[in-house]
Amino acid sequence: MPEIATAFQTAFYMVVAFDPDLMEIVGRSLQVNFAAVGAAILVGLPLGAAIAIFHFPGRKVLAVFLNALMGMPPVVVGLIVYLLLSRAGPFGVLGLLFTPAAMIIAQFLLILPIIAALTRQTVEDLWTEYREQLRSLNASLPQTLVTLLWEGRFSLSTTVLAGFGRASGEVGAVMIVGGNIDHLTRIMTTAIALEVSKGDLSLALGLGIILITLSVFISGAATLMNEFARLRFQTPGNL
Repeated sequence: MPEIATAFQTAFYMVVAFDPDLMEIVGRSLQVNFAAVGAAILVGLPLGAAIAIFHFPGRKVLAVFLNALMGMPPVVVGLIVYLLLSRAGPFGVLGLLFTPAAMIIAQFLLILPIIAALTRQTVEDLWTEYREQLRSLNASLPQTLVTLLWEGRFSLSTTVLAGFGRASGEVGAVMIVGGNIDHLTRIMTTAIALEVSKGDLSLALGLGIILITLSVFISGAATLMNEFARLRFQTPGNL
């Protein structure tokens, strides 16, 4: 018990004092997470909106496929990316394995289905509500997409936060493709797993405190966004 209390004290001091090793890992984690989420936003928002509005063969199958991918095991994603980026794989010549870029790719593949599927649902609901109004205004398809994405911006912000939460808590995929290399690919989740196995509870607890704080912030922000969106769309507004 005294050892645990001492570990908590040391961890708290490391967080308050901005311990260099701790901050390096946190900074790298945020860089990887933001890059993966940013790429998933650029692809997922237009993809989800297009599936919601356009009618084409296989549309429902694609929607079901996206929903299924939301629950894909991270280790499977990590294995797929590893095989693609390994020396024997088709993209091995790029030398991306065990680099932050490989971790970003793995997280991108994990987050993309979440953002695309939730965007499709949000835009589909808005399309049902505003379809006649947009048609009466002779809005083009690009204008329709932009308008619906803008009208759903608060709900979509929650979607983005959900994707970021998935990325920030990821261990398996990034461990496989990143290798958890010190000063290169070690992020909060993989560092916690390593330090616990080594018995260094202080650093693990310090990272855990930051990770929990980040999770609480994301959850709180998502709740506020949902409440704001509910109040915003309680009464249909003008486009």
